Amino acid sequence: MNPVDYNLRGRVAVLTLDNPPVNGLGLALRSGILAGLDLALADPAVSAIVLTGGEKIFSGGADVKEFGTPKSSTSPNLPDVIRALEQSAKPVVAAIAGHALGGGLELALGCHFRVAKQDAILGLPEVKLGLLPGGGGTQRLPRAVGLEVALNMIVSGAPQKATSFKGTALIDDLVETDVVAAAVSLAERAVKEQLPLRRLRDLKVPTAGSDAFLQFARNNVKTAAKGLPAPLQCVECVADSVTQPFDEGLRRERAAFFALMATPESRAARHVFAAERAAGKLPDIPADTPLRPIKTVGVIGAGTMGGGITMNFLNVGTPVVLLETAQAALDRGLATIRQRYESSAKRGKLTQEQVEQRMALITSTLDYAAFKEVDLVIEAVFEQMDVKEKVFTQLDAVCKPGAILASNTSYLDINKIASFTKRPQDVVGLHFFSPANIMKLLEIVRGEKTANDVMATALALGKQIKKVAVVSGVCDGFIGNRMLARYGAAAHALVVAGGAPQQIDKAMERFGYAMGPFRVGDLAGLDIGWATRKRKAAEAGAPHEPTIADKLCELDRFGQKSGAGWYRYEPGVREPQTDSLIEKLIADYRSVKGATPRKVGDDEVVERCIYALVNEGARILAEGIAVRASDVDLVYLNGYGFPARRGGPMCYANEVGLANVVRALRRFAAEPGADASWQPAPLLVQLAEDGKTFA
Repeated sequence: MNPVDYNLRGRVAVLTLDNPPVNGLGLALRSGILAGLDLALADPAVSAIVLTGGEKIFSGGADVKEFGTPKSSTSPNLPDVIRALEQSAKPVVAAIAGHALGGGLELALGCHFRVAKQDAILGLPEVKLGLLPGGGGTQRLPRAVGLEVALNMIVSGAPQKATSFKGTALIDDLVETDVVAAAVSLAERAVKEQLPLRRLRDLKVPTAGSDAFLQFARNNVKTAAKGLPAPLQCVECVADSVTQPFDEGLRRERAAFFALMATPESRAARHVFAAERAAGKLPDIPADTPLRPIKTVGVIGAGTMGGGITMNFLNVGTPVVLLETAQAALDRGLATIRQRYESSAKRGKLTQEQVEQRMALITSTLDYAAFKEVDLVIEAVFEQMDVKEKVFTQLDAVCKPGAILASNTSYLDINKIASFTKRPQDVVGLHFFSPANIMKLLEIVRGEKTANDVMATALALGKQIKKVAVVSGVCDGFIGNRMLARYGAAAHALVVAGGAPQQIDKAMERFGYAMGPFRVGDLAGLDIGWATRKRKAAEAGAPHEPTIADKLCELDRFGQKSGAGWYRYEPGVREPQTDSLIEKLIADYRSVKGATPRKVGDDEVVERCIYALVNEGARILAEGIAVRASDVDLVYLNGYGFPARRGGPMCYANEVGLANVVRALRRFAAEPGADASWQPAPLLVQLAEDGKTFA
C-alpha cells in the first residue's frame, strides 16, 4: 500500500499521509512524500501542492517502530524531505488537523504556508526522550514565533494549541472545518496572486534583548534539568538560531541530536517510551478481544486507599458505589474525598461545579446488596486472608453474572482469593499504589483462572483512568513488592555490615531516588513490612527472626505516623532527625549477630541495593511473573521512585553490563554468611554469558 495518497483538486496536488495510526514518519512515508513531491513538480498541470494527514491527524512524528533501526536514518531522512519541500518552486501548503508533533511539526515548518484547524495541537516533545528536534525545529520555530516562545516550547516539550500562534509566521490561517479545502484555497490564491514563497529559513529572529534572555534561560534550565543533558542542548541550539547562519545552525542541531542519541539518559527515555506502549499487550490475548462494559464501579473501603481508588473513577465520569462497614467510617471517607477535590479547586485545577459533579457520582452504602448491578467491584480492605474471604464470599452472592471482582491486595494469593467464589474466571488483582488518586502505577494481577476478557478489560480500564498498567502473575508481593523485599533486605544488611541509615539513604538519593530506603520505610509505615514478614514466617512454618526494623516496631516506632522510626520526627516537621537510640539498637543487633562493623562506601550501597532488585527481577522474568523486562522497569519507575533518567532497574543493568552485574553478585554471594539470594539468577547468568541484554 502506498503510504502517500496522491490526487488532484483542480491544479493543486494533494499529498495525503497514510501511515496509521499517527502517520509516523518512517522510511516508506518519507520516500512516499518525496515521490509525490517529484510527481507534482514534474507535472505542468500542477501549480501548487498541499501536504496533509487528512482531517484527523497531520503526523505524530518519528515512527516508533523504526527507533534504533537503520531505517530511522536511511536516506531520505527527515531533513532531506523538509529541504525538498522548502526548496520547491511551486507553493507548498501544510494542512494541519489533529496533532503535528515532533518531526510532524518540523515537516510543516518546511512548507511555505500552513493552515490549521482551530483544535489542532502543535509541539516538539523530543526533550522528553532525552533528545532535541533533529529536523530543523530549533532553527525554524524561533524564526516563526520568536525566541522566547520557541525556546519555552522546545525545552518543555509541552504541546500547544494552534490558536495560540495566530498572527505569527507559524500559522497563516485557522479554520473550524475542512482544513484540506482551506489549504487548497490558499494554494490557489498563492498561485493567482503570485504570493512570495515564505521560507522560514530566510526570516531573521529578532535579536533585541536576546543575549540577556538566553543567559537567563541557561541559568534556569541548568537548575531545572538536574544534570539531564537534553534541555541545555536545546537552549544552545535555539541560541544558534540567533547567532549563526541558518545552515550552520542546522549542522549544529544535527550534531547535537546524534550526540544526545548516544547518551544513557536518552536511551533510558526511549526505552521507557517503548515500554509504555508494550505494557498493554499480552502475547496470548488478541488485541480485538471483546471488553466487558464497565458503567458502574463498586469500591469496598472508604479509607485512604479506597477513597483514592474511588477518585480515579469519579475523575473520568464513572459512577461509584462506595461501601463501608460503619456510617462514621463512610462519612469520614466521603469528607476526605471532598476535601481533596476542594483542595484541587482552590489551586485552580477544578471548578466548584466540577467538584459537585464528581461528588454526585458517589452512592454511599453499608449494604453489599447495593452491588447487585455494578460491573466491577474493587475491595480495599485489611490485608488479611480471612477478611478477604468474607468479602469475596459476599460479593459472589450478590454481584450479577459477569461482574468483575477485583482485589487491591499488595501481597496475597489471588488464586486463593478467587477460590472463595464460584466464578474464579471473574477475579483479578487491581493493585493500586498509595495515594491511589495520584500514583500512576496499576499492577494487574492475573490469576490462573482469570478470563482473557477480564484481563483485556482491566488493561483498557487502566488506560481509561490514566494509569500505567502492568500485568503480573501470582506470587507473594507480585512484581513490585517482591523485589522491594530484596531491596530492603540489602539495605538492612548494609546497616548490619557497618553503614548508617542516613548514609545509605543519601547514597541512594544521589543515585537519583527522591528518598532512600529508610526514609521511605518511615513514610510508608514500618508496621506494614513487619506484618508481612511475620505472615511469611508463619506460612513457612518457621520462627520469625526479627530485623532491626521489627525491633523498632516492637518499640512502637512505626515511622512518621508515630513520630519515630529509623529517624525521629518533631511535631509538625516532616524532615527526619537522627536519633542516638537507633545507633544503640544497631550496635546491639550487630553484637547479637556477631557482626564486626566495617566501612561501607557509597558505591557499594548503590551496587548492593540496585543489583538486589535486578537479580530478583531476573527471577521474576524466568518464572513468567512478568511478561517482559520493560514491564519490571515500568513498575519501579511508576510505583517505587526509581530514577526516571536511568530507565528502571533492568534498563540500568543493561547499561552497566550484565556481565558486570553477575560478577558483583558472585562477589557478594561468596562472602561469609551471605544470604542465598545473592546467588545470580540463572537467567541473568545465561544472558551475560551470551552477551545479551534484558530485551
